[in-house]
Amino acid sequence: MTDDLDDLRATLRNATPDPDPQKKADNLALAQKNFTALQGSRDGARHTSNRPVPGIWRGVRHMVNVMSSRGGLVATTALVAVAFVALGPGSDLLRPPALPLAPEPAADTAEAKRAAPRVLLQEEAEADMMPAPAPAMDQDAERTRVAPSAGLGTAAQEPSAGLLAPSDDRIRADAPNTEEFANEDPNPLQVTAENPVSTFSIDVDTASYAVVRNSLLNGYLPDPDAVRVEEMVNYFPYDYAAPVGDDPFRPTVSVSQTPWNADTQLIHIGIQGALPAVEDRPPLNLVFLIDTSGSMNHAAKLPLLKQSFALMLAQLRPEDEVAIVTYAGSAGQVLVPTAASERQTILAALNRLDAGGSTAGQAGLQQAYAVAREMTEDGEVSRVILATDGDFNVGLSDPDALKDYIATERDSGTYLSVLGFGRGNLDDATMQALAQNGNGQAAYIDTLTEAQKVLVDQLTGALFPIADDVKIQVEFNPAQIAEYRLIGYETRALRREDFNNDAVDAGEIGAGHSVTALYEITPVGSPARLTDPLRYGSEPVADGSDELGFLRLRYKSPGADDSQLIELPITADLPPADDTGFAVAIAGFGQLLRGGTYLGDWSWGDAIALANTNRGDDPYGYRAEAVQLMRLAQSLSAQ
Repeated sequence: MTDDLDDLRATLRNATPDPDPQKKADNLALAQKNFTALQGSRDGARHTSNRPVPGIWRGVRHMVNVMSSRGGLVATTALVAVAFVALGPGSDLLRPPALPLAPEPAADTAEAKRAAPRVLLQEEAEADMMPAPAPAMDQDAERTRVAPSAGLGTAAQEPSAGLLAPSDDRIRADAPNTEEFANEDPNPLQVTAENPVSTFSIDVDTASYAVVRNSLLNGYLPDPDAVRVEEMVNYFPYDYAAPVGDDPFRPTVSVSQTPWNADTQLIHIGIQGALPAVEDRPPLNLVFLIDTSGSMNHAAKLPLLKQSFALMLAQLRPEDEVAIVTYAGSAGQVLVPTAASERQTILAALNRLDAGGSTAGQAGLQQAYAVAREMTEDGEVSRVILATDGDFNVGLSDPDALKDYIATERDSGTYLSVLGFGRGNLDDATMQALAQNGNGQAAYIDTLTEAQKVLVDQLTGALFPIADDVKIQVEFNPAQIAEYRLIGYETRALRREDFNNDAVDAGEIGAGHSVTALYEITPVGSPARLTDPLRYGSEPVADGSDELGFLRLRYKSPGADDSQLIELPITADLPPADDTGFAVAIAGFGQLLRGGTYLGDWSWGDAIALANTNRGDDPYGYRAEAVQLMRLAQSLSAQ
């Protein structure tokens, strides 16, 4: 027995390592860390590679955790040594088991750790001291994050300025992509002798450009139906001649060479709206109609929406008023009409909003219009601003039914604008139906920078109309023009007889807005003509006029029932405007994204070169950004 005991003692001596000064220092540091961790609640658990392992190896780890005396450690080592000798190296018990596939047990959750803190192993302590990885987030969500002090006021002056910081990281999991876009096939070529008149409603919406940019920045080419060329062109401000006198806007017409076809020409129509002085604008009544349904639970939706409206509030005047109506499973008013000077009250109401439920869009619209009517007094402008991802799944959800409903409400004088947020279930058709029939504009906001552009830099144009139901009609001279096509405006086409019918709704121009339209024309006798002359018809004979066509514009003053007419001949000697080149480059960009049916071998590189040459004055970098998007589209299209 004595010999056996001596053998065991020898085994224990060999199993126990000699003292190591470095190990001693590490153990002291670890002891200090454990002591500090046990003084209060620790942070939530971080994911590490130290997942629990069942069986004998977990038992060994548990013994090491709970036995801190030297004697205990010696005894444990002896038992392991004896087990090793008894079982042999081939035993299945000594094989480390596969890592479990199930979630970690509740004992390893953050709540359990706070309830029963344990001593950290050296390897766990080292992992715990590593910085936690940032949560995965898509590019849009990442760009919405703003420091609490950025753009929302100074905390020292406004204690609640940080109210609208982004919400926590409870981002809704990506749902199946159900996006739908409202568009038509590109305008076909028209034979002037058969159809000499083109009629359409103006469009100052910019949603399409922002959607295209968002798609490209996320690494894919946009859906061709998401590309509305006129909205891409009209995204940019242009330096057209300002109106004179009491006219609300002024048209500028020019003729230039087509960059993608040497045998055709472009007619460029620019309309510049007047920009009245700030002190001359009437009081403004705003109803924020905010979608708080479950689909808005994403960092690029409701949190960005709150930040965007906060930027806008700083631009309002004390005499302006703001009310807030929300809709999810049902609609409700969360802020009664409140003076814009009470900014903290409005911010607090915005901050209390949370996302959940279905989307009762009809009920929300009905209540928002009712609130706007109560706020309106003579001489004031009232506008409902609908902020949504476009998902209407309770009540009226069909675009045609919504169109009829909005048409009955716009006669009250309340304008409706639509702001889109987020991707994945963006219902563009619904948003277009609302904006086009509600006497308002549609924009898509995917970053705080875009909110700055739409709701700060262009706030006056977005909220204060200077002309309603603006229509354009061009009659082409068949003796001069064989063919023509309107570039864009597919969803804004009107019948010829609609032009003189004041009951037909059309687009609005806001203060300071500019509108651009482009026609590609084929002169008579040009080799670029794509259609053959009629066998049994006669070609028009020249009448001696050098007019290429005749431009007519109709508009109503805000609140008026009868329209006014502006007429202007189009001649070949009208020089190109300064901004024509850039507008044409963007029109080419949009056509390339849609397939470029009429562009021949004109390429991405040609569009980039034309835009770069004609960038002109670009104080906010919008045009430089467009060039970068063209380059990105060029690379993505080559994949």
